[in-house]
Amino acid sequence: MEMLSGNLKRKRVDRVSPLPLPPGQFMVWWRSLGRADVLLRLGLCLLTAIGMWLTTAGWKQPFAFRTQWAPPRNLTARVDFLVPDQRATEQARETARRDIACVYVNRPQALDDVQQALIGKVYQVVRSSSFAELDISVWREFLPPPSLDAPVAAGSPEPNEEEEQAYDRFHAALADDEIQANLRGALQQVLAPYRKTGLLESLEHELSDGRLSEIEVVNDDGTRQRVNITDARIGDVVEELATRLRVELGKMMPADAANEVSLRLHAWLKKRLPTTLAWDIAATHEAAEAAARATPIVSHHYAVGDKLEGIQAGVPLSVENIQLLRREHEAFNQQMTWGAMVARSAAHMGMYAALYLLCGIYISIREPKIISELRRLATILALVWFTVALAWFGARDAWRVELIPVIVFAMMISIAYKQELALLLSSSLALVVTLSFGQGLAAFVIMVASSAAAIVHLGGVRNRTKLIYVGLFAAVVAGATAIGVGILTGQNDWERLLVDALWYSVGAVTAGVLLTGLLPFVESLFDVQTELSLLELGDAAHPVLQELVRRAPGTYNHSINVASMAEAAAEAVGANGLLVRVGAYFHDIGKMLKPNYYIENQVEGGNRHDTLAPAMSTLVIISHVKDGADLARQHRLPQSIIDFIEQHHGTTLVEYFYQQANRQSETDPDSPEVDETSYRYPGPKPQSKEAAIMMLADAVESASRTLVEPTPARLESLVNDISMKRLLDGQFDECDLSLGELRIAQDSLIKTLTAVYHGRVKYPDQQTA
Repeated sequence: MEMLSGNLKRKRVDRVSPLPLPPGQFMVWWRSLGRADVLLRLGLCLLTAIGMWLTTAGWKQPFAFRTQWAPPRNLTARVDFLVPDQRATEQARETARRDIACVYVNRPQALDDVQQALIGKVYQVVRSSSFAELDISVWREFLPPPSLDAPVAAGSPEPNEEEEQAYDRFHAALADDEIQANLRGALQQVLAPYRKTGLLESLEHELSDGRLSEIEVVNDDGTRQRVNITDARIGDVVEELATRLRVELGKMMPADAANEVSLRLHAWLKKRLPTTLAWDIAATHEAAEAAARATPIVSHHYAVGDKLEGIQAGVPLSVENIQLLRREHEAFNQQMTWGAMVARSAAHMGMYAALYLLCGIYISIREPKIISELRRLATILALVWFTVALAWFGARDAWRVELIPVIVFAMMISIAYKQELALLLSSSLALVVTLSFGQGLAAFVIMVASSAAAIVHLGGVRNRTKLIYVGLFAAVVAGATAIGVGILTGQNDWERLLVDALWYSVGAVTAGVLLTGLLPFVESLFDVQTELSLLELGDAAHPVLQELVRRAPGTYNHSINVASMAEAAAEAVGANGLLVRVGAYFHDIGKMLKPNYYIENQVEGGNRHDTLAPAMSTLVIISHVKDGADLARQHRLPQSIIDFIEQHHGTTLVEYFYQQANRQSETDPDSPEVDETSYRYPGPKPQSKEAAIMMLADAVESASRTLVEPTPARLESLVNDISMKRLLDGQFDECDLSLGELRIAQDSLIKTLTAVYHGRVKYPDQQTA
């Protein structure tokens, strides 16, 4: 037995170990990753990160330099690259323009006409029977000027013996019919090269237009050829023409005869060779531009470590410096390896993940609705990506307006949510912008300071100029921060510092002006109401409120009283008092559809519920919640007001009719048991402090009217009883109203009710109500 009992005895560790412990927060998060809704939200975050990565080209090195920024040190090349030398390239192109062969158009018809005229003159001489019969002027065309001993007067020719002897030799050489027949072909052979190359007296173009030693000849058939100027200039070809005549004529007659005939033909042609070439200015200009375009760009080579020319430490960067740095930057990105691009992309994704984790932890604790409601999360993520995209396009050196979308984003989040969340998200966004754009700590500080100034000064938007004043305040902070940060980073050009500060200030003011116009869209996007829109909505002239006054004046008066009480209580606990007041105006608008079924509207006659069963009366009473929500949607009231209508009764019990049903059930044994759920409002329970406070104010205001003598003690007891009943009924379980805040709200309600039912001096003959 001892052995048996000893074996049954367990150690303390064995007794404690089977007790299961609740999982830690990390395990809760880890297990939630398998849920579809969580995966959907993570997918949206990943999609936004990819969008920002693509928009900012996160795999590349950003270009961080701007004009007028003074680098703290000399800059050197990180990679080998070429920089086009514009001046040298233009000089090379100008040289190419001047080095072309100018274009000349060849029109050989004039040379053909001269050849035909020469044949006619030769036939005229050869067919004359004697020298005396021949017109002396015709023959003298075949004589060179030096052969004349003395000039002959025009109109009275005096031939001499030498001219007659020359005529006889020429006539005898061409006396043969076969030679005459072949003369035309011989002349064509002699003049054929000049028909192709063309002829000119002198060049029409200058040295600045092209070469002087060579031209490009375009013939009638479109063929082109380069021609040396000595082969086309008439003064240079006349001697070659004599040789060509002797050679060609020597093939068809004796040498002496060929010399004689070639001498006469040369003398005639020398004085009559025509110009067949004309300069084509347009074609020459086109050829010059084509040569310039074909000239390769002259580039300056930089090796790794070479100092970039024209860039000095402490000297503001010029436009030319920026162009050089951009060339080096483009070459660096082009030479990046896949490994380097993957590493940069991973670094960006790591930054996004870290910011998601930081902001996600805060949001899950302080603003869980953003995570639980997919539309809110998607809206913020889309706005983040859109802001980064706008900042990316606005960050160009010519604009430098990336501060504007960041400030607008900060103010939008501050309007839609809390200032703390706006500070966190805007700072995270500023970090993404500065790191993605390659900007330094100075730009980050300016963005954060400007955004924080706008957020802190924003508060409630009660008028249309508030956002402009917020922009002006942010402008002062942005300008001062820009100057201070510029001095700390070594930017000692005061003129440039003041210009930059002014530009940042203009950007901040622009952000305020832009958001003033965008405010209605922001309210619609985030489904929130600013104080300005709430003031407009709470105007007594609103059509719904006017209809409520007409149909249910008692309900309207009740709503006004509830609004006053609830606003004071909400402001006492730090909630949105204006929202509560406007929500209270509309919380009972459903009663105007059946106003006479509610006691505050029954002026005379009996109570209509006296003829109804408790269950039916309950349905009528409860229906005002659904009817009110439908009316609100029909008149396009915002969702925040509809929430007050749906939540101001929560799931509370319609006690009067429930107790009446119980009494009837007790007196009638055959009646079914009363179901409590049938006598409760459909809910939902209050989801916010404002809705919970209005629930209390609504119940307290109604109940206070039943007191015969509403003394302060009775009012305090009434408020405490109703508050405790709502608390124990679980009506505050789904809102963030703490017990301390509930106590403060109670005190405020008691104070307001006491002021409403304050004591008065009792005059003689006055009866107690």
